[in-house]
Amino acid sequence: MQYNRILLKLSGESLMGEQKYGIDTRCLESYARQIHEIAEMGIQIGIVIGGGNIFRGLSGTNKGFDRVKGDSMGMLATVINSLALSSALDNEGCKNKVLTAIRMEPIGEFYSKAKAMEYLKSGHVTIISGGTGNPYFTTDTASSLRAIEIEADAMFKGTRVDGIYTADPEKDPTATKFDKITYDEIYNRGLKVMDLTATTMCKENHLPIIVFNMDQPGNLKKVILGENIGTIVY
Repeated sequence: MQYNRILLKLSGESLMGEQKYGIDTRCLESYARQIHEIAEMGIQIGIVIGGGNIFRGLSGTNKGFDRVKGDSMGMLATVINSLALSSALDNEGCKNKVLTAIRMEPIGEFYSKAKAMEYLKSGHVTIISGGTGNPYFTTDTASSLRAIEIEADAMFKGTRVDGIYTADPEKDPTATKFDKITYDEIYNRGLKVMDLTATTMCKENHLPIIVFNMDQPGNLKKVILGENIGTIVY
């Protein structure tokens, strides 16, 4: 097995399931089961979740919100999702901790690398919420930053599609999937995998990204075991 410690990035949108807003509990339970399954294999797991199912800072700005306040609202949305996932993991009997990038004890402990490493090494699934704690940064950038900080072997980006395509497969039926792709190729082709800041951070720190469909139960374990599903960015 090639992975000892991973950073799992989950999108807030994925938590909506079939709904148009909020959290689909069936989807949440499925994620918790998959995470527990690989935690039991001894994998150390850090998790960053987006907040787009509740509030997205950037789209809030388009509706008249101040950008900094909008981003703060988005950060709080990631905390709500993180607490929901923590609760679902508790129900699975999977020990976990929630850390927050902004001080909000007793909701979660204030994030530091040392604390995250301590929990990871003791077998806790460690959910790192609140983005980077700063406005103007996405949760993609937060997940890149946290993955690098906790010295993860790779970032696993769980999405609704099974990898990276030449175009959006939900809109373009002729889109073809990449098994592997370089960071530079993503940039040159203008593919929307992550924002530029996040992609650049991963490239500069040699952090591979595996993009896969998390909505297919069992896929997380398959990716961990090296099955050829999803797309590897290197």
